[in-house]
Amino acid sequence: MVAENLGYETVDVPSARLYTGAQIPVIGLGTWKAQDEEVAEAVENALHVGYRHIDTAMMYSNHTAVGGAIHKVLKEAKIKREDLWVTSKLHNTHHAAAKVQEAAEGALKDLQLNYLDLFLVHWPVTGNKGPTIKPSIKETWQAMEKLVDQGMVKHIGVSNFSVKKIKDLLTCARIKPAVNQIEVHPYFPNDYNIAWCRSQEIHVTAYSPLGSPDSATMMNRPDDTPSLLHDETVKSVADKLGKNPAAVLVRWAIQHGTSVIPKSTSPSHLCSNLDVVDWMLPPGDFDALSRLPYQKRMVDGTMWVQKEGPFKSVDELWDGETNGAPENSKAEE
Repeated sequence: MVAENLGYETVDVPSARLYTGAQIPVIGLGTWKAQDEEVAEAVENALHVGYRHIDTAMMYSNHTAVGGAIHKVLKEAKIKREDLWVTSKLHNTHHAAAKVQEAAEGALKDLQLNYLDLFLVHWPVTGNKGPTIKPSIKETWQAMEKLVDQGMVKHIGVSNFSVKKIKDLLTCARIKPAVNQIEVHPYFPNDYNIAWCRSQEIHVTAYSPLGSPDSATMMNRPDDTPSLLHDETVKSVADKLGKNPAAVLVRWAIQHGTSVIPKSTSPSHLCSNLDVVDWMLPPGDFDALSRLPYQKRMVDGTMWVQKEGPFKSVDELWDGETNGAPENSKAEE
């Protein structure tokens, strides 16, 4: 059922400024693992209750459903295209220069859009086996830059890139990444990466803000892995403030200095995830959530690790950022 028929009020979502001057809404709708019918309804509902930032990806295989929902709402003339922020991501198998162009054209067609606000390199991997990434990240990035030149994409960025990988990218970049989309939540604050990106005016979008509970099987996490939504500190803060744990975690992400893309398909959860704009976590509660003793990257990229390389271990994939800052590093470098 469409949220506008359920009595939910529209929320005005604040934005963060990118180095280009553009404004990205600090709360968006994530669509990973959402199937066509449910994601279409979720996107439509989200737009009706105030979301203006929709995050999808080629890898999610739901562009057509997401695009149909966006097109429906735009056709109703209740929202203007310029008021929306739509992010998509390049599939690992489309890193070659010609494939990048093909991917962007396909995304725009499926999403029924004339341009993307943000197009990200989804992972710093291509699926090749061997000591180095092929095609190179340089080739991929230069093809991404051409999309900006052509007006197909307003901004380009990266996702799941370590500080080292962004530093390497900057040596050949004509257009600096506007965003790095990475896993961030109190069980993995990712402070080193966020601080370094901030020093370079690269905005960070936080994915899996609720601790990615639905990726446990995919990532082969042990059954006894703690649940962030059921963490005693999270629940205590939520109870004290009269909020639900998910809203507390979304609010924490915003105060942590990122935009955030929680995913949900129910109207009530969509609205509760927006119930974060008119209050703040008290400093003591924010600090308590920022210092939880249990720490773990939940979406650790194990599926991209292979004995032939380029990445033979999770630690290699993240360049030592597996549990925070690499040894002997400084965030301000």
